[in-house]
Amino acid sequence: MILCAGLGTRLRPLTNRWPKPAIPLLGQPLFRYNLSVLRTAGVRAVGINTHHLPEVMRACAEAECVRMGLDLQVVHEPVIQGTGGGIRGLRRFLEDDHFVVLNGDILFAIDLVPIVAEHRESGAAATMVLLPMPQNESYAAVELDAQQRVRRIAGHGPGGERLSPWHFSGVHVMSPAVFDFMSPGGEEDINRQVYVRMIEEGLTVRGHIVQAYWSDLGTPARYLQAQTDLLFGQVPLAALHGANPFEGAVREGKLSWRHPSAQLNGAGVVGPAFFDAGATVDPTARVASGAYVGADAHVGAHARLGRCTVLEGTRVRDGEELVDVIAWGDERIPAG
Repeated sequence: MILCAGLGTRLRPLTNRWPKPAIPLLGQPLFRYNLSVLRTAGVRAVGINTHHLPEVMRACAEAECVRMGLDLQVVHEPVIQGTGGGIRGLRRFLEDDHFVVLNGDILFAIDLVPIVAEHRESGAAATMVLLPMPQNESYAAVELDAQQRVRRIAGHGPGGERLSPWHFSGVHVMSPAVFDFMSPGGEEDINRQVYVRMIEEGLTVRGHIVQAYWSDLGTPARYLQAQTDLLFGQVPLAALHGANPFEGAVREGKLSWRHPSAQLNGAGVVGPAFFDAGATVDPTARVASGAYVGADAHVGAHARLGRCTVLEGTRVRDGEELVDVIAWGDERIPAG
């Protein structure tokens, strides 16, 4: 299951047009990247929940699942149900076997095969995929004991001595036992409520620690950082079969890519940068590192682009400077 019902308030106004999992990242929906991780792990059927812009999210999921040959189940939440309630809404789809759940707003190039295998072998009721706590971030901690059992989540749970704090990636592997600890209805959090009940009743929720690329795209700054990481080769694209945004692109110098139909017209490009289908750049424009120019977008005369996103169809005005900003139509969304 990919959780897709969030409001995405910190990414407005982009999320006035797209739910977060459907927002384009280097020209393809974030949903595609996550779907690739699941398909590579052997998943053949995917469920999603919708709430915000449900028809947009459904259309995106249907197109991407057809593209990757996966079956799709969709449940709509007229009233948002939280992460636990979202999973509960797909109980009939999920409860026959162990299953994987992903947050829909992350970019996480992870091999799930050994994680699922270890989860099954452990006999745990659930496994949370964890990472070292990111520097200069304020994410709530998942605390483990020496046996890598989860004892406290965001301050909730029985706790214990000598616990170590870790960062939750947004990926779980669950057994059907989780459904026995869910409320019959209403909004519910899988981590802070359902898992805590399970732990207090003596069931094992494990932590599986990995070292891998991970990004939360919940803010403009994090979105731009994920784009920069992709352009600079920090994301292992070999793990994202069918979701490589540069597939079919032409190398422009040593560092940049362009779709065969993009027209750079001799503009100065430092790169790394990516120019999508039908993009045009005025010969007098200059493009520095970390820039993406979307399909059918146009960069005007003497414009200057730094680390930025120019989304599909957007026109960068003559002489305009875009650095640490997302440009969408007439909107200019700063990273800050």
